[in-house]
Amino acid sequence: MTAALKAGLIGLGSMGRHHARVLMALEGVDLVGVVDPMGDKNGWAQGAPVLRDVEELLDLGIDYAVVACPTGLHEEIGLRLADAGVCVLIEKPLADSVEGALRLVHAFESRGLVAGVGHIERCNPALRSLRDRLREGELGDLYQIVTRRQGPFPHRIADVGVVKDLATHDIDLTAWMTGRSYVSIAAHTVSKSGRPYEDMVSAVGRLSDGTMVNHLVNWLSPLKERFTSVTGERGCLIADTLTADLTFYSNASVATEWEALRAFRGVSEGDMIRYAIPKREPLLVEHELFRDAVQGLSADICTLRQGLRTVEVAASLLDSARTGRTVVFEREETIPRGV
Repeated sequence: MTAALKAGLIGLGSMGRHHARVLMALEGVDLVGVVDPMGDKNGWAQGAPVLRDVEELLDLGIDYAVVACPTGLHEEIGLRLADAGVCVLIEKPLADSVEGALRLVHAFESRGLVAGVGHIERCNPALRSLRDRLREGELGDLYQIVTRRQGPFPHRIADVGVVKDLATHDIDLTAWMTGRSYVSIAAHTVSKSGRPYEDMVSAVGRLSDGTMVNHLVNWLSPLKERFTSVTGERGCLIADTLTADLTFYSNASVATEWEALRAFRGVSEGDMIRYAIPKREPLLVEHELFRDAVQGLSADICTLRQGLRTVEVAASLLDSARTGRTVVFEREETIPRGV
């Protein structure tokens, strides 16, 4: 039997408490300590020792750490863990700046350490099934990807706006599902809640294969919605990631005798299929994949380099909103490998 990996957790906030729950039950892993300067008044550490700082956690000889503290602290804590030779899973976004994300990529890659970013939507059952179907060519050529991620303001967020908190989900999942990178992005933002950060964004972009992308993200809607639509030459796949449902709308293959419809040279509605797919908890899947990666097994995790690209696109989205200009990316890789 292989000895259990010793894991640590940094942060017991809105995501950290869920990480603690999953880590405590994760096969092959022991949660040996949790760091949070506020303590654990709610009992979210699940009985694991609550420590004062990262140094105390490192003294326990951990194999890897999950970083679930505020985004502004990701770089500082991540670099300290890299210096100690510890593998790490960092909550999204990777860092609050492109420069910080770049430093994290260099720190972990130069030491050959396993490191990932917690873009949990990659583990949503509907999106995983959608990606598999795109890889198999079920839609043929892709035309457009549309995402809508909206709902009421979350009081848990204080240090970033809606772009870095929510839109990074859609940026990452779009590139991950298609295997394509963004070549341009343009956006408008507004701030209506009196905070210093944006609370609504509307963006349009283009991927390296020409696919058009639209993202609508906000904290101003009483309707909570998590919608992803991919349209191609053979139909449309729609994922509702709140319910993990995936539905296919095919282009019609049956000729119509209705003259008014026959005159329209576009597509028409065909069959609709809602797929039955296993619905495992995304956070558990994310932890299983990262555990496997730390153990040296092949695992489909979000790498720091991919997380860096998402931070870069998000920063460019904000830059476009500020300047009114479309940002064009001149290369698919942010930095050369090995830098």
